[in-house]
Amino acid sequence: MSESKTLNNLMEAFAGESQANRKYTAYSKKAEADGKINAAKLFKAAADAETLHALKHFEVAGKIHTTAENLKDAVAGETHEFTEMYPDFLKTAEAEGNQDAIKTFTFAMKAEAVHARLYQEALENLDQSEEVFYYLCPLCGNIEKAVPDKCAICGVPGSSFIKY
Repeated sequence: MSESKTLNNLMEAFAGESQANRKYTAYSKKAEADGKINAAKLFKAAADAETLHALKHFEVAGKIHTTAENLKDAVAGETHEFTEMYPDFLKTAEAEGNQDAIKTFTFAMKAEAVHARLYQEALENLDQSEEVFYYLCPLCGNIEKAVPDKCAICGVPGSSFIKY
């Protein structure tokens, strides 16, 4: 799709719907922790609806390509995050003394480096037929190909990792 107002609108809608998904997911978790099950379920359903919208906007915008191209895009995005974005965010958080932000930016920056490596590895092994499993740290977002004793980034026990 050529650059147009509609393409810009699709991408703005994609960003907004994607953010709404994450926001409503966070609200759902909070409502569930508060014992407000009906509100939690509504937030979860709305989060899933926002995902449907975001995915369709992204598709219509012509942003989904071959798997190889998508992997290259993912490598570039993750690399930008751990080499440029998060280091800048960390400097600001450190200057402001915001310890919680320092921690979350550090975890994300380290995890994004792992993600970039795994995407590159997947690209290099795209035609591999053997199934690979991935394990996600639920605290920092680190991804491993085997369950570790503990997360190399945040120290969470490997038994907490989620299998994909």
